[in-house]
Amino acid sequence: MVVCFLPVSIRIEGKAIVLIGGGKVALHKAVHLSRYTPAAKVIAPEFEPGFASVPFEQIRKPYEPADLDGAFLVYICTGDRALNAAVKAECERRGILASVCDDPASCDFISPAIHREGNVTIAVSSDAKDVRRSIRIRDRIKTLAEEGLIQLQ
Repeated sequence: MVVCFLPVSIRIEGKAIVLIGGGKVALHKAVHLSRYTPAAKVIAPEFEPGFASVPFEQIRKPYEPADLDGAFLVYICTGDRALNAAVKAECERRGILASVCDDPASCDFISPAIHREGNVTIAVSSDAKDVRRSIRIRDRIKTLAEEGLIQLQ
């Protein structure tokens, strides 16, 4: 099966977004997500210290299926493959879009390498096949904008 992702922009205003996990990967996702919304909920038994700078509600507890009630998008970042699979299965059962960090084949959506200036967002994706390449290309676009060689505003 070939995994291919459609690049879209999704309106998240007023939508419930849940992150399951409090480690480094979840923190990375939370920091990037916080550039687009101040409202999300993070559920984990423990949190990386950096979560203190993220504006999201933090709930210190183990995951349970009721944590998905009302969710629109879910980021699954526990580091426990069996738990990730269980959360993903519950999301599928409920019709909730989910991103299983570090497992693109299980994802309904992925996060591209993003550069944002004002209301312009540049997103570079490799369908999760070469993330470092996507980041290099994004960084090159950012440099070109900073040097005035391309105008994003």
